[in-house]
Amino acid sequence: MRTGAIAVLAYVSLLAPSVPVSAHHSFAATFDINKPIVLRGKITRVELMNPHSWFWLEVENPDGTTTEWGFEGGSPNSLIRRGVTKSSLPVGTELVVTGYQAKSGQTKGVGVSITLADGRKLFFADDMPGGPNASVR
Repeated sequence: MRTGAIAVLAYVSLLAPSVPVSAHHSFAATFDINKPIVLRGKITRVELMNPHSWFWLEVENPDGTTTEWGFEGGSPNSLIRRGVTKSSLPVGTELVVTGYQAKSGQTKGVGVSITLADGRKLFFADDMPGGPNASVR
């Protein structure tokens, strides 16, 4: 019995280092709750990929120039369950994004909600302030 237990323990200890470990950053590490943003623009690309999906929006500035903004969101699985797919956000779609800007000041942020031209609202983030599963921060 003791030999069997040692064999199992040895097997588990050899297997454990090969199991991938995933790290996850918190909202507060990357995005600034004191920099809420609301932007209107057109989708230029959608990247539904793990661990976080992204969509890119072309926003027209007051002087007529445009700036591309990138918005991070949840995993593809969580987005699909909420109705967010590549077909629901085709390139060229006009929408309004509510979210929070990156702490770095770059034209990137976390997209909490998306409002389409017909008034439908989709949630792009899993557990962000203002999102459907928002927790107290």
